[in-house]
Amino acid sequence: MRTFGLIGFPLEHSFSPAYFQQKFTAEKIVDAEYRSFPLERITDFPRLILSQNNWAGFNVTIPFKTAILPYLDELDESAAEIGAANVIKIVRNTQGIRLIGYNSDAMGFERSLKEFLPQLPQKALILGTGGAAKAVKFVLDKNNVKAQFVSRKHQDELLNYNDLSKDIINSNPLIINATPVGMYPQINEAPDIPYEYLTTRNALFDLVYNPKKTLFLQKGETKDAKICNGLPMLHYQAEASWQIWTS
Repeated sequence: MRTFGLIGFPLEHSFSPAYFQQKFTAEKIVDAEYRSFPLERITDFPRLILSQNNWAGFNVTIPFKTAILPYLDELDESAAEIGAANVIKIVRNTQGIRLIGYNSDAMGFERSLKEFLPQLPQKALILGTGGAAKAVKFVLDKNNVKAQFVSRKHQDELLNYNDLSKDIINSNPLIINATPVGMYPQINEAPDIPYEYLTTRNALFDLVYNPKKTLFLQKGETKDAKICNGLPMLHYQAEASWQIWTS
């Protein structure tokens, strides 16, 4: 039995286990299972790897997409450039196993973004600076969209939420929430942006998928901005993960 898993913390409401179990049933894949492995500390990862010998691959979620890198033997080109990995492929050879990191977030985000906005704007804001935000920036750079990170902390070359003026909101039509703010069960929270400045020219993309319409998206909708949640991205990145593991 091949074991695939998800590591991160917390994992109680993760989409991936149910998705892959349904996939295995629908496609009559009988030699695979997908399980959640909540880790409070990334330092517990080596112990998890040693706990059994039938690992086939992992997904990595918050908060370990960057912290996992030192534990990997190799990164594919995109994951190395992004500086984050959310897929681990396990390759066996005569010396043992090698852990290779990939980034399917970028693959899933690019496909879902282009479905949402076939004509991409010239500028965008990325809320957050973590592993998912880095994948978003990679995709926007690739598609010639000038993007700026927005952080809660004051850092050189990064915008702070307090910096978001009407001019900045108006000149950056696309705003992407790459933070977990608003994710279940904290459904009454939203990134602290000046929603009053949003117009029909804006498009809000939330990487959060639970709830389907976060407070971030609801606030955008009241201003007639275009909105999209993270569920399409999640489906695409999950399928990309499977392709990576089985190729």
